[in-house]
Amino acid sequence: MKRVISTAALALALAAIPALAQDNDGEEDFAAMMARVNLLPDTAGDGPHPSLIELDEGLPGFVIYRPQDLSAIGPDGLGVFVWGNGGCAADGTSSRFHLSQIASYGYLVIAPGGWRSGPDRKEDAAPARSPGPDGQFPPSPTNAAQLVEALDWALAENSRTGSRYHGLVDENALAVGGFSCGGVQALTVAGDPRFDTVVVQNSGLLPEGAPRLGGMELGKDGLSALHTPVIYLDGGPTDIAYENGLDDYNRITHVPAFWINTPTGHGGTYHEPMGGRNAMIVVDWLEWQLRDDEGARRTFMGENCRLCTDPEATIEAKNLQLLP
Repeated sequence: MKRVISTAALALALAAIPALAQDNDGEEDFAAMMARVNLLPDTAGDGPHPSLIELDEGLPGFVIYRPQDLSAIGPDGLGVFVWGNGGCAADGTSSRFHLSQIASYGYLVIAPGGWRSGPDRKEDAAPARSPGPDGQFPPSPTNAAQLVEALDWALAENSRTGSRYHGLVDENALAVGGFSCGGVQALTVAGDPRFDTVVVQNSGLLPEGAPRLGGMELGKDGLSALHTPVIYLDGGPTDIAYENGLDDYNRITHVPAFWINTPTGHGGTYHEPMGGRNAMIVVDWLEWQLRDDEGARRTFMGENCRLCTDPEATIEAKNLQLLP
């Protein structure tokens, strides 16, 4: 397997386009940053199966990321990763670099919402959610049930004669994940017995009594539904979800759990080329958990694991005796 934790490769990619992160000398508001990000072309990932983004009339209201050449995927070769968007937004392309990267390693990735980001977007940007006069936020534009709907569709397509995915999906390689509010969506459906792992990014369940956006109603008791290994990927103390994610991790006692922390803040590396370092970490996690790839396992396990020796990352793990 290609080693995906590669600082040199990331540096070269970053040099190819204008920097997205602002330094301390020049603040840039979120809207201005996203306007620049939307000018950047879609990427095909750096995995063995260059990916594409598409809409499928058989699954309206979702965006699909997949390898461009499905003929290069052998029987039972596609993993499935269903994704909850940051803010639970109705923009299935809001993390397009991140999700394209994952798809390029042989995954069918599905996110709810429209194609609203990037130069090839098909719809206008989704309006931001703001509280009303009563201080309450409007309902979530997407919901956790859509992640199950996406999984149902992928498995049905695997069985449907005439589908481009017929016989290609590995029904033992199914994952759910999400960013921020979308991470809570992932945790909300994590009890589905078909999922093989859960990926929670810059997210965590809110403590009792905390104000909640719609879509983030799940309480800490929801962690009891976890039945697979789970990974939390947080962005350090400046990440607004840092404390919630760490608290989740500390509460989990019944499944293998990993907590990875990198100094990215809440924004992670979603808008960096190929999804940045965090996409690389997620790819290795999926390759280990879903494909039992020994090279990917070394990113997380062993005395000299790649993240263990990364000065910009901290890693904690628990309940490892429960790993298969």
